[in-house]
Amino acid sequence: MGYLLSLFLYCFVLLASFFGCRGDATQQPLVRGPGNDTFISQKLFWELEELARIVDIAYCVGTAGLGIQKPFSCASRCGDRDFGTFELVTAWNTGPFLSDSCGYIALSHSPTNPRLILAFRGTYSIANTIADLSTIPQQYVPYPGDDDDKTADFVVPIVHVSDDDPPPADPPKCENCTVHTGFYSSWLNTRKVVLPHVTEALKKYPAYKLVLVGHSLGGAVAALAGLDFKARGWDPYVTTFGEPRLGNNEFNMYIDERFNITASHEYNKFHRVTHAGDPVPLLPLSEWGFSMHSEEIFISKHNLPPSIVDIRYCHGDEDPNCIAGSDKHKGAWGVPTRFKFWQLFFAHRDYFWRLGLCLPGGDPSDWYDKYPKHTTTGHDDGIPEVDEL
Repeated sequence: MGYLLSLFLYCFVLLASFFGCRGDATQQPLVRGPGNDTFISQKLFWELEELARIVDIAYCVGTAGLGIQKPFSCASRCGDRDFGTFELVTAWNTGPFLSDSCGYIALSHSPTNPRLILAFRGTYSIANTIADLSTIPQQYVPYPGDDDDKTADFVVPIVHVSDDDPPPADPPKCENCTVHTGFYSSWLNTRKVVLPHVTEALKKYPAYKLVLVGHSLGGAVAALAGLDFKARGWDPYVTTFGEPRLGNNEFNMYIDERFNITASHEYNKFHRVTHAGDPVPLLPLSEWGFSMHSEEIFISKHNLPPSIVDIRYCHGDEDPNCIAGSDKHKGAWGVPTRFKFWQLFFAHRDYFWRLGLCLPGGDPSDWYDKYPKHTTTGHDDGIPEVDEL
């Protein structure tokens, strides 16, 4: 049954790809433009651009014969020019199933911006991902502990923590919260792998900023990891690119509250970056009980590379002038953005760079020519052609 579903979805993507190119050509911009106060700062622009490269490198993990090697090298942009202060802690790959997770942990020993970074990769299989997006939600339990004997080990893996682990911070309950089962299982499977490394690194480098970044399903896992880390008393900064909807309204309100999201965008520690035409932030469907959380940053330009005037803050959970308004402006074929699965190959991958190409030069080759004054000095930080989401 799963094979037939994947085959059907694959055929649908191919057909949609054939018919969709004409619809994209006539796609109209959003009706009302943003005010000047919604544009991001130059500092945040460079920070997001760098984080996109950092998460891009995660696609080197788990590829045949490739990977990330110590101290910090890979087949993509991992050289001294960009990441000379980086040190690989570990990389992980939990397996090839729907709840799999890949990524790496690295230390940036920059004297001006020291960081402990967790980068979460998206999945490789479009068909499997779309099938996974249809899964039913389940109850969300903040910080599932080792003594949770009411849930199967598959859903809540037992994590054997050491005496050096910080005690749980007893987070508030998430009343009536539901979360996507696949995303939740992916984090719980990842949690037991990464927690010992993060705990040890923070103990050794307590002044380092804890940074989580993820693309696509990796963005969903990064968000759940951020909630878990907050429950431990840590102070994570989370940035996601193309993050899908995680859970219901109550769950997303819980995210906003736990990260203390306010209208003062520059002080918020969670950024959810979306891109015009990307169908993934509109999935799973709202008809299935899923919604978005706030602090969205929207890239309105379809092609690479974006400039600072193409990126703006959004207001509330589903700003109609950002990704939530995409379905109201359909192309010539009248297909809502959330059903444009052919855009998984394009709009979903184009976040400052074309993500998912673990090869030298996989990124736009003229970036540094267009922005010669940009350097990564003081704040350091990618990529096989794959069917990733």
